[in-house]
Amino acid sequence: MLDNLMILYQAPPVLVDLVVNGFLIGAIFALVAYGLALVWGVMRIINVAQGEFVILGGYAAVLLAQHGIHPLFGIPVAAFLLFALGWILYRLIIFRIVGRDLFTSVLATYGISILLQQLMNTTFGGNVQVAETGLGTWFFMDGIVTIAQIKAIAMVLAAVLGLVLVLFLKRSRMGQAIRATAQNLRAAQVLGIDTDHLYAMTFALNAAVCGAAGALVAMAYSVHPYFGLPYTVRAFMIVVVAGPGNLAGVIAAALGLGAAENLAGFILGTQLQLAFTFVLLVLVLVLRSWQLTRRREYLK
Repeated sequence: MLDNLMILYQAPPVLVDLVVNGFLIGAIFALVAYGLALVWGVMRIINVAQGEFVILGGYAAVLLAQHGIHPLFGIPVAAFLLFALGWILYRLIIFRIVGRDLFTSVLATYGISILLQQLMNTTFGGNVQVAETGLGTWFFMDGIVTIAQIKAIAMVLAAVLGLVLVLFLKRSRMGQAIRATAQNLRAAQVLGIDTDHLYAMTFALNAAVCGAAGALVAMAYSVHPYFGLPYTVRAFMIVVVAGPGNLAGVIAAALGLGAAENLAGFILGTQLQLAFTFVLLVLVLVLRSWQLTRRREYLK
């Protein structure tokens, strides 16, 4: 570990490479987290199956690539398929847990995540897969800083998808109804908003966002039936840090998490990178709990 720290001190371009590539993956984290924040803020549900939606979207891009179609076309395909899946899951399961406590939503969506994991493992196999794009790599600072072109494209597309989602929520009537329901459910119902239809749309929209993000993950990184949980944990941690309605905070937390994970993987070793993420989640939850306790004591 000390040797790796010395490398970062003696060769600053290595640090630049780690941070830049961390920001690239952080953009995808932000997209997934914003979808989770949408469901959490509107429906008061914590979707533990968030990461499985991402991986399912990734497999859509992988299948297209295997059939000779460029995986970039997998983004709209994955979004459409996951939108349909999200709608079906809402009508079958999720509508039963809306309005109940968070623990119930965690249990129900955890069951969905286990089911999706097993179905993906049975259907696609247990090997790590990548949607090949045929794109190259950019080299900077004497080749020390390397940026895969598809990762840069994925970051731009994630930003575009996030912007489209924000504009949809601000400009469309459905988006305005979603925001109104998130702010005051009782008032939205009094005004005649069909909250059941709106909840179905919200959950399906979140699944579509995750599907599109998954297609980016399959092209820039890799997918596996059991890779979903880390994306769920990251999204949950980002939303806890930023708050469900804080878009700027979600972006900042996601980029920071991406850079921190990359640095931890280099310093501690890739085998401990995921452990670092889980430890960081525990620390964030402890800090948030302490802050809430202090706030209650102040209000008393």
